[in-house]
Amino acid sequence: MRYGILGTTQAHTDDGRPVALGGARLRALLAALALHPGRGHASGTLIDLVWGDEPPADAPGALQALVARLRRALGTGAVESVAGGYRLDARPDDVDLHRFQRLADEGERSLADGDPVKAAGLLEDALALWRGPALSDLPGHEALA
Repeated sequence: MRYGILGTTQAHTDDGRPVALGGARLRALLAALALHPGRGHASGTLIDLVWGDEPPADAPGALQALVARLRRALGTGAVESVAGGYRLDARPDDVDLHRFQRLADEGERSLADGDPVKAAGLLEDALALWRGPALSDLPGHEALA
């Protein structure tokens, strides 16, 4: 699975087919989890990231329901329960934000090593990952981005 958060939140299967994610809250949850793939996120943090200053009355229950919907969309193993929260079962390179950072770092090293052609290719690949404002599906995304 590949995830995009450099623009509106997207998910694609390994063969490139888009995954239907549904509403804004579902995309916000995926974006929040994809910020740090493979790491646990406390439920309270996810609630803050998904709902901002206007959480629902039963925020923990609403989060559980949203996680269940995300699991149905991505596959049951994509979002794992961890102590006190959830984690996206993904590697950093599965998320465009982290691929961008890796490519930009490699481009910078190539330039420092005197290989501007390789650097240009890596940096072009990194820039091609951007589809709009980063984390645009999260409330208050400007501060996070």
